[in-house]
Amino acid sequence: MAPQADDHGPRRTGFPRRRRELARADRVLPGLWRLRLPLPWSAVPHVNGWAITAGSGVVLVDTGIAEPGSLEQLDRALEQAGAGLEHVRLLVCTHAHPDHYGQAAAVARAAGCELWMHGAHGHVTARSADPEETLAARVDLVRAGGVPEHLVAAYEQDGRDARSPLGEIVLPDREIGTGDRVETDLGTFEVHETPGHAPSHVVLHEAERGLLISGDHLLGRISLYYDYGHTPDPVGEFLESLDRTGALDARLCLAGHGRPFRDVRAHVDGTRSRVGERLGRVAERLEQGAASPFECAAFLIGTEEPDPPLLGWALTETLCYLTHLEREGKARRSDGEGIGRWERT
Repeated sequence: MAPQADDHGPRRTGFPRRRRELARADRVLPGLWRLRLPLPWSAVPHVNGWAITAGSGVVLVDTGIAEPGSLEQLDRALEQAGAGLEHVRLLVCTHAHPDHYGQAAAVARAAGCELWMHGAHGHVTARSADPEETLAARVDLVRAGGVPEHLVAAYEQDGRDARSPLGEIVLPDREIGTGDRVETDLGTFEVHETPGHAPSHVVLHEAERGLLISGDHLLGRISLYYDYGHTPDPVGEFLESLDRTGALDARLCLAGHGRPFRDVRAHVDGTRSRVGERLGRVAERLEQGAASPFECAAFLIGTEEPDPPLLGWALTETLCYLTHLEREGKARRSDGEGIGRWERT
């Protein structure tokens, strides 16, 4: 997945509309179904939910976004898996981004089930209380990052025009973390905290079969995104989370986007290498002289005129790299506490 920063926010979807696919279910193993749920974004056409048999029903992991008809699409996929919303006995969300959590309230209400999710969900749930304030804060961040004013204006207008991919806010019935367990007919999935992509991110590991439900922490097509401004060092947290994932005996990865894959260790190593490459790219720009986050982001992605979704994604990613370089003593803020200019140390 290549998510934009703001397709996880409460005001926007982040990608142009495309012809909509229909939801479907694909059996991965007996008792385990991949629910391929459509998204309205050209670069990310679907998100995966996972239905795992559990007694007389299923455990559902992740929900898809909330938009007109989306609950019916989820029910369609569940029906192909031999179930329905009424058979969901437990809902688990790998993290609080709207493409994984957006329909949680509707699913929990329709199924009468509990929602389990990590407690650090405020990066989405808290800021959703005031969408106007959230948009204003994002625009202030973009402007402070040195983005030219005409791109700031386009970014703000895009945020106002976009439909929210997040439905009603619902808080988890149980806040889960490392060591918690999810019981299914396929065995016990143990929770492991994997912050970085999002503060609320967890993965689920079933040791006997070597199954890993990885959300957006580990993807078949390596793509990087970190929530900025909620924790001190998202990139460092992500790298530590890769250490934890790499230590698991995972032999089949069930990712949040794309097909399942078996070479889990290679994907962990490849993801770590990709982080290093992009960190190095930002450091290379600072070697040329002091620069704004926008100038570093333009150097990172190779364009000075990104469209609004790409702008939000690139600037957020770059700010996380700058923060990580600062914590490693390799960069500093030229303007003291602000984010306007950075330089190599």
